[in-house]
Amino acid sequence: MEIILSGFVLGIMGSLHCAGMCGPIALSLPLYGKGVLTKVTGGVLYNMGRTVTYGLMGAVFGLIGQGLSLVGFQQWISVVMGALMIISVLLPSLFKKVKGGNIPLAGWVRKGIQKLFMKKSFGRLFFIGLLNGLLPCGLVYLAIAGAIGTGDVGTGTLFMILFGLGTLPLMLGISLLGDMVSVSLRKKMNKAIPVLVVVIGVLFVMRGLSLGIPYLSPPEKMLHPKAHVEHVQGDQEDAVQNSCCHAEDE
Repeated sequence: MEIILSGFVLGIMGSLHCAGMCGPIALSLPLYGKGVLTKVTGGVLYNMGRTVTYGLMGAVFGLIGQGLSLVGFQQWISVVMGALMIISVLLPSLFKKVKGGNIPLAGWVRKGIQKLFMKKSFGRLFFIGLLNGLLPCGLVYLAIAGAIGTGDVGTGTLFMILFGLGTLPLMLGISLLGDMVSVSLRKKMNKAIPVLVVVIGVLFVMRGLSLGIPYLSPPEKMLHPKAHVEHVQGDQEDAVQNSCCHAEDE
């Protein structure tokens, strides 16, 4: 549960980073209608589009993590993904070569967004959000690492959805009220993001090490969803058998 909630917290804190990266898109959104309600609806649809894309990413990369867990790499993948998060903060120079401009898909996505900006409609706002979620972003890459580290398609999907929902309040506010976050405040809050990333990375490492700490670092057998279900079912069967034995004794 802590791992899943960390995705939401990462989204909330990371939304300040999003304000700098995707703020121009949010500020210039072709919001449909003149009333407050219609504008809020349009802003929510845009942000839900981003969240849907993040959720699909979580499903894909969570499935990759699940595949690795099935061949016995669940612990290692959690440790590696957590370590990558920590290294990305401590040694950022190693990741400077990863630039959005070098990704062919980025140009296609930007062109698609530009075309959608030409007309106003609720549908177009949703699709702008869908495409916006595909734009290269270091913070999203870190969230994807978290989705892989969950080792489960469902958990990875939920992790990324909560990440997207965490970014929603600030991004919605920007699209409705303009640049509501001052540059100075943004710089101060951005300093907290690396700390949060390290904390989440440590959580993933601890989870992979299976130290036997409840919730934070469960035993290895509890990392596998199937094993957990079998464990619960076994406890339920034992409880039923014990109940029957007591009834017979009486």
